[in-house]
Amino acid sequence: MAEHTINWGRRWHQLMAILMLVNLALVGFNLSYVTLRGLYLRYTPALVHFYDPVLGIEPQPLTQTYLRTVDQLTDSVAQTGLESTSTQELLIELRSQSHLLISENPYLVSNQMPVFAKLKRRLRGHMETSAAEEALARFWQADYLAETGWEPAIGFFQGRIRPLLERNFYREINEMGQYVDEFWRIDSIFMVIFGVELLGRTYGSSRRRSGVSWGDAIARQWYELPLVLPLGRWLRILPTTVKLHHSGLFNLEKLLAQITHEPAAYLSDRVSKFVLVRFVNQTQQNIKTGDFGGLWQAPQGGTAAADSKFDRLSDRLIQLAIYQALPTVKPDLQELLHHSLKGALTRNEIYGGLKQIPGLNAMPSDALDGLSTYLAQATCDVLAESYADEEGRVIIEQLSQNFRAALGQGLQDKQTSAEVRQLLNGLLEEFKYKYIQQAEYQDPETILEEANQLFEQSSELSPS
Repeated sequence: MAEHTINWGRRWHQLMAILMLVNLALVGFNLSYVTLRGLYLRYTPALVHFYDPVLGIEPQPLTQTYLRTVDQLTDSVAQTGLESTSTQELLIELRSQSHLLISENPYLVSNQMPVFAKLKRRLRGHMETSAAEEALARFWQADYLAETGWEPAIGFFQGRIRPLLERNFYREINEMGQYVDEFWRIDSIFMVIFGVELLGRTYGSSRRRSGVSWGDAIARQWYELPLVLPLGRWLRILPTTVKLHHSGLFNLEKLLAQITHEPAAYLSDRVSKFVLVRFVNQTQQNIKTGDFGGLWQAPQGGTAAADSKFDRLSDRLIQLAIYQALPTVKPDLQELLHHSLKGALTRNEIYGGLKQIPGLNAMPSDALDGLSTYLAQATCDVLAESYADEEGRVIIEQLSQNFRAALGQGLQDKQTSAEVRQLLNGLLEEFKYKYIQQAEYQDPETILEEANQLFEQSSELSPS
């Protein structure tokens, strides 16, 4: 049952990711439609016929009238020839419309000045004149068309000039003085779906997690808000990318790692240096103010939790010292006791007299070996048994408290405190500069690559 629920949830996330991707494609199409309308008109005129009303786009009246007149001229030449009266009238009409076309610039309203400039450049180049209006006036002369040939002349117009005229359009303005854009009618369907899904998902998340309100859950999904807002639709690329990655349809981990590789490397390098310098400076400040002395004393006036943690820490350190450290260093302790006892006996006058008695000169050495071994073993056993015993443990704890207090009291001495602060401050300063200096010789990108490799290895070894 649980596995079925997980699969259903994954399928739902994948469905929402696909819807987001479709919506993002429609948003991109809508935003780029006006710019790419010329290509759509050339290769997919049916799409232009369908989508122009969505953006309030209509054919520009002046250019459309011009093209209709050219079509009438083509029919007239085909039926009656170049010398007929109807053809001559249409040529006069075209020369008049050409003057309006160039002087009024119908491309200005639709913000297609590059298209208009291309149209004039082609006319001037073909007619070998310096003015586009003069080029059109000469082009629509009966003698020029007869001299050049009707078919080549009209072929040039239909192939090179007509597509530029057809690209021109007029866009309606609404009551707010803005271009008409009915894309919201299509987009509202997606916004309702995304809004309901976001509210339902965040509400369920707030119910499952204690201490997280519905508003908190929505705030944590802030990057999905462009999906339900009609403004800044291009920002939907962020939630769409995240959703595609989380749904498992596309693994964008490597892509994101490559995109952010160099910035993340140098940013993390600077952040690590900043954190280290700030930590060292703060520690140095605490040392200068003398706050470090309180570390050797139990908290005064602190909470019960703080006292308990400090006691547990002290208790754990004592256990390590008694049960692990002392047995390990017992041979060294034995050697130290042997050396100390021998030195004490050597300085004793009785020991000097005993060495003069034959047969007794080797006894102190043998006795010292046995005594030092006994004392070392006894020291370890006594401490272990005392710590295991309740009364002995109290004595050891009292000893540790008194030791910390005595050490802290010693650090309160002005001369000692100043000397220790100076040494610690110098050590930290040296550490800070050495770290920064060594970091300059390390490539942040190499370190980031190593971190990524470790991350990939841990991901491969994880059960999931």
